[in-house]
Amino acid sequence: MSEKTEKTDRLSVFKTYKLYVGGKFPRSESGRVYEVTDSKGNWLANAPQSSRKDARDAVVAARKAFGGWAGATAYNRGQVLYRVAEMLEGRRDQFAREVADAEGLGRSKAAAVVDATIDRWVWYAGWTDKIAQVVGGGNPVAGPYFNLSSPEPTGVVTIVAPQESSFLGLVSVLAPVIATGNTAIVIASEKSPLQALSLGEVLATSDVPGGVVNVLSGRTAEIATPLAAHQDVNAIDLAGADDVLAKELEIAAADNLKRVLRPQPVDDWSATPGIDRMTAFLETKTVWHPTGSLGASGSSY
Repeated sequence: MSEKTEKTDRLSVFKTYKLYVGGKFPRSESGRVYEVTDSKGNWLANAPQSSRKDARDAVVAARKAFGGWAGATAYNRGQVLYRVAEMLEGRRDQFAREVADAEGLGRSKAAAVVDATIDRWVWYAGWTDKIAQVVGGGNPVAGPYFNLSSPEPTGVVTIVAPQESSFLGLVSVLAPVIATGNTAIVIASEKSPLQALSLGEVLATSDVPGGVVNVLSGRTAEIATPLAAHQDVNAIDLAGADDVLAKELEIAAADNLKRVLRPQPVDDWSATPGIDRMTAFLETKTVWHPTGSLGASGSSY
């Protein structure tokens, strides 16, 4: 008697995408989701549709994490960012698939975008302990004083991620914010949020403390409006906002004098970015100190 092996079709396990807030992966407080499709309109996944409550929770998490992250040494922040790049390298194929689906690219071009994104993380990781030397230093003054200027992070920064460049563009606006000691609330591309949500999984398994980066997906205007008006948000990057929304958010941000980085056209996200996005969210602290006198000769130091 022979045994017959029945062959059955296996059901695929679909990925459940969640928000990333405070180092955890909650579903949206509202319970809502919306369909995400590829460049041809085919269904890819259901993404959480964040509510105003989710936005407020993200602010609380970012504020709680700010002290420890801003107080860490610049060298330590650089090591943490480099670890993120390592983890991205290990999930390169996954992100290449997501970029290809979202942006309608061939596999080789999508892989090149992911490589550029990983390199961008490494680039900013190298800047964490160098930016202070570029934008700070000793100032010449007329008097027996030391006058020293040093950069300090602005605080909690909301980032409206680019809508079209859903991975390289996202990292290009996020990495400089956290490299300089700020904490971030990212509003992912409304059309293509999956790479941002997957990035949250990478951050959770790296050395980035919970709350340093918080990722929300959903309707951009619905999430951005309460964040722009939130009194505990210190700055906002409008990179992914259109002209109408950017104007509304800038008006809302004026209520507590938030620092606002207006949308700037970017022809090529892969080009060397410079340091403008780092200095955009830095404050300058200047300290005066008397030089004193060295002995009877009257010389000073």
